[in-house]
Amino acid sequence: MSRTHDRRTVVAKRSATTPVETAEIRALIRTAGDDVVAEVTQAGPEDAGTYFGRGKVRELAETATDRDAQRVVVDGELTPSQHHALESMIPDGTAVVDRYRLVLEIFEAQAGTRRAQRQVELARLRYDLPRLIESADEGALNKGTEKGSPVYDVRDRIDRLEQTLEELPNPAEQFRRRRREEGFDLVTIAGYTNAGKSTLLHRLADDLSLEESRADQETEPADSTENATATVADRLFETLETTTRRATIDGRPVLATDTVGFVDDLPHDLVESFSSTLSEAAAADVVVLVADASDPPERFRDRLEVSLEVLAAQGVDDDRIVPVLNKVDRLSKDERTGRLERALGCLPASTADPIPASVLEGTNLEALRTAIRDRLPTASATIRMPNCDEAMALVSEAYDRTSVESVDYDGSEVRLECRGRPSVLERFRSRAAALTR
Repeated sequence: MSRTHDRRTVVAKRSATTPVETAEIRALIRTAGDDVVAEVTQAGPEDAGTYFGRGKVRELAETATDRDAQRVVVDGELTPSQHHALESMIPDGTAVVDRYRLVLEIFEAQAGTRRAQRQVELARLRYDLPRLIESADEGALNKGTEKGSPVYDVRDRIDRLEQTLEELPNPAEQFRRRRREEGFDLVTIAGYTNAGKSTLLHRLADDLSLEESRADQETEPADSTENATATVADRLFETLETTTRRATIDGRPVLATDTVGFVDDLPHDLVESFSSTLSEAAAADVVVLVADASDPPERFRDRLEVSLEVLAAQGVDDDRIVPVLNKVDRLSKDERTGRLERALGCLPASTADPIPASVLEGTNLEALRTAIRDRLPTASATIRMPNCDEAMALVSEAYDRTSVESVDYDGSEVRLECRGRPSVLERFRSRAAALTR
């Protein structure tokens, strides 16, 4: 989704913010459609009342006035009281938005389906309610339970949205159930935003390429659905919807899904409140966890640990995870060794060995495909059946649903050897047995 960057914004942050973290908040602001016109940095501890010290707040107010800023974005989480106090000290007409509220805005703009739109609205109202209460005067608070008051209206809307979401069908669950019934294996690609997930989907998918993805950045809308094309633009939250494409792994058809990326310092229960994307990982046969190996060492380890915690909270078994240490082309030999050692230090023993890779350059992709294949539920079958039209139909379906080892035609008999999902092979055996009766 292209945006017009015409809203002037001042970034307010604390000195503890690293250059990488500063780059991320700038990327979030760009994604929201704002232009950064100035930065103000607080040196020292957080102020309990206003987040920044009063002297720094005065500087922030002066900067907003001098730069004609429409809003101030704080790179952190403001409590309701801090937000109210800070906004009261900033010039009229300049809004104060913290990091969490900024992300909610981006998700709200990107939500393409009815379910996603309702989920985002619910998350926003839950976030806004305590701030509305904090900014209300005592008289308004006394009317908080009366119909027609702002607080009551928000609470009522939250209740109605929760009920609506319970009643709406979950398209992701319907999709997974249908694909399971058709015999497809499911592979989910998870990890932080801009770690290379969408690029990996383009590498794996049968009908996508990196060249096509560059054209997609210019022509495709951001409200992707299950079968939409994944773009690989260097911007955050390209879409809220998961993107699924067919891929062939060692001759075996799978469905690969690129999910919404994680973001630093954002509570993941907030993400879960308005997106079903993480549930894709829980339903998958294999989860490819992509980590950006070019991140600074501590950040790399921290993000890998958080990703593992999020997957564990979704019920993903360790032995279904294939870790990919992406962007190693940006590292020296010693740096690669260091990242690998850090990964081994925090990965559970039952995960696949971490795979150093450059998805963009195509390095080690075959090792990745092998690791995915080794973790797919697999069985082998030798199926004999009469040589007839129904048998030919079964052989054709076997090529579409399994990895076919061989097909032999011996007079009146067809002998099929294939590998694939156990449930699919069992269905083939039953159909072949029916042909011999």
